[in-house]
Amino acid sequence: MQGAVSPFDAVRIGPITIRNRFIKAAANEAMTVDGAPSRALVEHHRALAAGGVGMTTAAYFAVAPEGRSLANQIWLRPSILADLRALTDAVHAEGAAIAAQLTHGGSFVTGLRLGHRAISASGGVNKAGLLAGNYFQRAMNDADMARVAAQFTAGALLCREAGFDGVEVHMGHGYLLNQFISPLSNKRRDAFGGDAEARMRFPLMVFARVKESVGGHMAVTAKINVADGVAGGATAEDAAVTARMLEQAGADLLVLSSGRNMESVWYMFGSPMNMPAMRAALGNSALQRLFLRLASLGVPKDLRFQDMYRLNESRRIRAAVKMKLAYLGGAVALENVEALLAEGFDCVAMARALLHDPGLVAKFRSGAVTRSGCTHCNACVFSIYGADGTSCVENPPNDPGLNRVRAAG
Repeated sequence: MQGAVSPFDAVRIGPITIRNRFIKAAANEAMTVDGAPSRALVEHHRALAAGGVGMTTAAYFAVAPEGRSLANQIWLRPSILADLRALTDAVHAEGAAIAAQLTHGGSFVTGLRLGHRAISASGGVNKAGLLAGNYFQRAMNDADMARVAAQFTAGALLCREAGFDGVEVHMGHGYLLNQFISPLSNKRRDAFGGDAEARMRFPLMVFARVKESVGGHMAVTAKINVADGVAGGATAEDAAVTARMLEQAGADLLVLSSGRNMESVWYMFGSPMNMPAMRAALGNSALQRLFLRLASLGVPKDLRFQDMYRLNESRRIRAAVKMKLAYLGGAVALENVEALLAEGFDCVAMARALLHDPGLVAKFRSGAVTRSGCTHCNACVFSIYGADGTSCVENPPNDPGLNRVRAAG
């Protein structure tokens, strides 16, 4: 069809242009040494760039040490600048762009003990922190909000200095900013709680500060939930409010995800969690058995992976805004990507499919394959608890030595 957008057409995202419509979605890689990128992380993203993606997204970049959800995550500070630069240089050498996902776990801290109450939208028992002994959380005050906004800004500025082309502000999946957006965790009765617009006030403040600090030089994007996928959670109508407010704030692109790590992780992945892999990763203590039971609650008995499993909710966001959107959720075949672009989505983000085959985009382009070989078994989700970093169980294991040396070491 004349005038149709090709998956291999370049696209402008704010001040940058990427070479095609494929984005490697941010996914926790667990490839760090002392909170800095390892050589394994460099090779991971270099391979994705060599495999043809337009932009790859490095995750999980905590803006403060207590913002990590697991101990083996990067936290941003000037002393790791050389390691970050090694990562961006490797990706740029292969012709791709690279974004850094900025986030803060808030009360979702499952892998390290804080020694104090975790911050969140509201106070009370911290379900997510039970495994690490973080039993309680407290509601953020004005000083907390100012400090966290400054941490996001400092993280964005460091990423700019390190050569990243963009930053993605994480507002989904139950991390701190989503703890404000979702009524599952925001019970406030002040100006930062209430309806969908009020719940967005603090996340929007953070985004605006980041945009102001680096927006003229980097793409500033956000990952949002199109819905939480559980009763009492944020809906597609709430997500449309979030999207409109971010559009007004000058977001260059929204990545449309879904689900919450505690209440509806299955909704995020569109298929059942791999319970044997989860059990092997978390062990068999009483608290861990409780966590496993909680993770299995609410999963539909007939849940099966379907292509483009989050399309209906994402269409609601497409109808609500004119800004650029990246669809995420089960786009595993070239025909899926073509259909999404025809519907008006600007990019397609992938995670598991590219973990299974970093060269998938190049194979799509050459015609070598038309569909990912990923089986959506979700065993990769729990590889973040291993020493070698995230990987697909159908591939050879990672070189463990690469994950013991800092990127610039």
